[in-house]
Amino acid sequence: MIQPQINFSADKEIIDLHKLQNLFNLATFWARDRHLTDLATAVQFSEPVISVWDRSFLIGFARATSDGIYRATVWDVVIHPDYRGQGLGRKLIETLLAHPRLQKVEKIYLMTTYQQKFYQCLGFEENQSTVMVLINSRDNLSSQEEEEILSLS
Repeated sequence: MIQPQINFSADKEIIDLHKLQNLFNLATFWARDRHLTDLATAVQFSEPVISVWDRSFLIGFARATSDGIYRATVWDVVIHPDYRGQGLGRKLIETLLAHPRLQKVEKIYLMTTYQQKFYQCLGFEENQSTVMVLINSRDNLSSQEEEEILSLS
C-alpha cells in the first residue's frame, strides 16, 4: 500500500480551481456548485490561503480575509471525506492561524453550521452578539467577464 505524502502549502498559485471545485462539490453542502470564476475571485482576494495535498491530490483547503491587525475571518474549511479523522483539519486551521498575515489580528471570526465543538477545541468561542448578515443579489456575469476574472488568477 502506498503511504500518503501529505503537504500543506500557503502558495495559492498552485491551486487548481477545478480540483478545488471538485473538493467542494464532494465534501461540502455549503459550497456545492460554486462557479470557477467565483472561486478564482475568492482565492485571489484571500490571504492566507492554505491547501492540503496528498501528492497532487487536493484533500484540504481553508482561506482567510483580514485587515492584518484588528479583524480576520476564516472561510471555506474543508477536508476530503477519505482523509477525515486523521488530525488534518486541526493542522489545517493551526497552519492558517500561524500565517504571518494573521499573527497580530485581535479577533478572528468564522462561521460554522455543525462543527462548533471542533473549533472550540482550537480556541474559538461562540459569539452570539455580533452575528448579522447582508445578502446582496448578484447579476449574472457575461462569458467575457468570467474569462477576465479567471485571467486574474
